Amino acid sequence: MKKTWWKESVVYQVYWRSFYDTDGDGFGDLEGVIQKLDYIQNLGIDVIWLNPCYDSPDIDNGYDIADYRAVMPKAGTMETFDRLLQEVHNRGMKLIMDLVVNHTSDQHPWFKEAKSSKDHPKRDYYIWRKEPNNWRSYFTPSAWEFDLRTEEYYFHSFAVEQPDLNWQNPIVRQEIYSIMKFWLDKGVNGFRMDVINLLAKQEGFRDAENPEDISYLGNNPGIHDYLQEMHEEVLKHYDIFTVGEIPFVTPEDGLLYVGEDRQELHTLFHFEVCDYMADWDMERFKEIQRRWYRGLWGKGWNSQFLNNHDHTRLVTRFGNDTTYRVEAAKCFATLLHLLPGMPYIYQGEEIGMTGVRFNSIEDYHDIAMKNKYQEEVEKGRDPEEVFASLLHLSRDNSRTPVQWNDMPHGGFTNGTPWINVNPNYKEINVAAALNDPESVYYFYKKLIQLRKENEVMVYGSFQELFEDHQQIYSFIRELDDEKWLVVLNISEQQVQIKLPESLSLLEKEPLLANYNHQEEQNSELQMRPYEARIYRI
Repeated sequence: MKKTWWKESVVYQVYWRSFYDTDGDGFGDLEGVIQKLDYIQNLGIDVIWLNPCYDSPDIDNGYDIADYRAVMPKAGTMETFDRLLQEVHNRGMKLIMDLVVNHTSDQHPWFKEAKSSKDHPKRDYYIWRKEPNNWRSYFTPSAWEFDLRTEEYYFHSFAVEQPDLNWQNPIVRQEIYSIMKFWLDKGVNGFRMDVINLLAKQEGFRDAENPEDISYLGNNPGIHDYLQEMHEEVLKHYDIFTVGEIPFVTPEDGLLYVGEDRQELHTLFHFEVCDYMADWDMERFKEIQRRWYRGLWGKGWNSQFLNNHDHTRLVTRFGNDTTYRVEAAKCFATLLHLLPGMPYIYQGEEIGMTGVRFNSIEDYHDIAMKNKYQEEVEKGRDPEEVFASLLHLSRDNSRTPVQWNDMPHGGFTNGTPWINVNPNYKEINVAAALNDPESVYYFYKKLIQLRKENEVMVYGSFQELFEDHQQIYSFIRELDDEKWLVVLNISEQQVQIKLPESLSLLEKEPLLANYNHQEEQNSELQMRPYEARIYRI
């Protein structure tokens, strides 16, 4: 298997608007990221993924871009960005940016020109039709919006303010490649590519049999031609790391994007867990991991994550965020860092931050949630019932500010935060974590250090044990003469298990656990709620 620096990396996602505010406007900023780089470095992070900071009207938190070569005033200036990049590199870390090129803002000069006239040279930068089909977008009941001036509909996979680019137009593709080179030439170390498999559209835009299943938006013929051209024109000329956000994929599809012989992307985020598993489902999770390991191992690289800026914080969604918050946070951390693939840490995850439950739809900013709420209420459904149904998976669950200390607003800002801080900031915060040697933070730090020192965590093969067990997730990672056993009790019950005969006769050296060690028989393990253990065999 080919060894590379990016396979060995641990990635930390910075959602800058909720990270740290230095100017009191209530929004985090790039200066705030600079001031907290030592904190990120001390955790042991290799790569920082920075969410979009391009100039934007900010309808969808920066994913609606009006100028790809400028920095949003809320975030700072280009000078601040350049300084951030330099400071990241000074600390031996790398920085990847969000590349959002499926769509632009409707305030982008390209779109303003495109809708000025049917005859404008940039008209074909976007997708227009005289009649809409029955497709939905992610955020709205229709993927089409009528333009009064030219009396045609334009296509948008997300909000009406986010028109999709027409990737069939070679001039559009060259414009995008030029933008990519602009940032790579500055020294950016790669891209997280937003919904990159949506670039190619279905020929003819035929009506869908089931418009609620929006998988017709992605993985369409032509997508691999675009990505191979992107690699040829841009990516192969730089020593960088690329990860594609790729919904609606199976391992077989995924390999087409990340196969090492394909010359497209390095790795991907698939969403079989985060999009299709509302709560913890052990049987389903095991089956997903099994399929992706068999599909990619030795041929392409996987990514491991259980939360990000679009998905509820993992201890709240999949674990226990009250009685066993610390144990659950450490247990899931062990899972993510020991499974095959690259681990991603979302800001605040490393201190066990929890999802939030605000009291009113007015307290939420998530455009997807607010649009869905409005759509369902307009159908005549009870507003309280609709609100309650949307709480668990609202994207704002993970977007509340990082809780730095127990000062007002969790030390995030001296102003009024753009979104309310989770009320539990007095108990759960970075300062408290740094003062507690048994905190979630120091457990993450130990896991990352183990990964740096032991290639078995990166390149080791994966063999599952107790495949049908509903509480225990256990597996072996093996590389050359190094063999590790991982045992996790992902439940609130105490569970007793007997190791297979082949393992019980071997000596087990404890490497890391989230409970104090207890004496045990050679083959009998008493696993406490959310207990995690790693042994060298």
